[in-house]
Amino acid sequence: MRNFKAGDRVETVDDSIRGRVTAVSSSGVTVVTEEGFEMVMEPHELLLLPEADLMEVSNVEAYRALKEKQQGQKRKRQSVKRERTVPPMEVDLHIHQLTENTRGLTNHDMLIIQVDTAKRQLEFAINKNIRRVVFIHGVGAGVLRTELEYLFGRYDNLSWYDADYQKYGLGATEVYIHQNA
Repeated sequence: MRNFKAGDRVETVDDSIRGRVTAVSSSGVTVVTEEGFEMVMEPHELLLLPEADLMEVSNVEAYRALKEKQQGQKRKRQSVKRERTVPPMEVDLHIHQLTENTRGLTNHDMLIIQVDTAKRQLEFAINKNIRRVVFIHGVGAGVLRTELEYLFGRYDNLSWYDADYQKYGLGATEVYIHQNA
């Protein structure tokens, strides 16, 4: 025969009824169930449950906490993943990509077309929250590259550097646009 005392947590052997022992007498063990019902049971019908120092949490509370945790991880993963995997916007500034025919255009005219295109595409990227833009300018004498660096220097929220050499070679500059998320 098991020895129960008032305050013990118990569970029935045959059913999933749990409760606390309120009294022990010769007629049986008095248990108040978790639902608030008082029952008198025989000692052999009860199992003593260990006292857990754990906080009792309902299934609803556990489900909500799990969902909140998963949503927080999902948001964090998406922002990091998006930043790494979104390819940069590419702008090819070779003159034959910008005009049908270069006949009658001076070198200065071609340079103006290229710089205007770069400025227009940069403004587009800033307005559309595009973070990275690669300007493909070619190697040449470096005149267009110098003009582009002058253009980029007029913006406070830009940093620029040579683009990926393996993909673009020496004739490309990548611009990173610092924007508030």
